[in-house]
Amino acid sequence: MIDMSDTTTKIFEQSLNQIVLVELRGGRGVRGKLFSFDQHMNLVLEDAEEISGNQGKKLGTIIVRGDNVVLVSPPPKRQGTT
Repeated sequence: MIDMSDTTTKIFEQSLNQIVLVELRGGRGVRGKLFSFDQHMNLVLEDAEEISGNQGKKLGTIIVRGDNVVLVSPPPKRQGTT
């Protein structure tokens, strides 16, 4: 069982309602708006899409189990945007 540190909790709180990228075990990735999370790093993402190359498959609102999460980060900025 993974319990998040205070620093991790603060970072997740700052990321609420923001678009995040989530890398999952097995090399899969999803992108969506972070709606909520818990102490086990279970995530609820809204407007989620599975990332595969430059294409995305729409998933809607999903729950990601914390034991499948490898990495959570903001999405990379696209070239030509600030």
